[in-house]
Amino acid sequence: MSGFFILGFFMIVVGIPVVGSIFMKTHQRNLEFKEKQLTAFGQETAEKSAQYAAHTERLEHRVRVLERIVTDKGFDVSQQIEDLREESKTKELN
Repeated sequence: MSGFFILGFFMIVVGIPVVGSIFMKTHQRNLEFKEKQLTAFGQETAEKSAQYAAHTERLEHRVRVLERIVTDKGFDVSQQIEDLREESKTKELN
């Protein structure tokens, strides 16, 4: 047996499995990191969704109040606005 054959055999038997295991560990760590990123992104998205839902609910409540003001009492909205302007002007003068 020549020295090149022994060196080649050693590279095949020892070198390829060592390089393969290093590659596999690196790939596994990369996958774990990506999984943690996705988990954090999912939690952030859930928080934002809850905030948007709460904000939408507040806006819907405000719209209901405005609808009630306009429709229930039968007031003239422009007259109410003018009355409020008059009140603010008299307060400024005092």
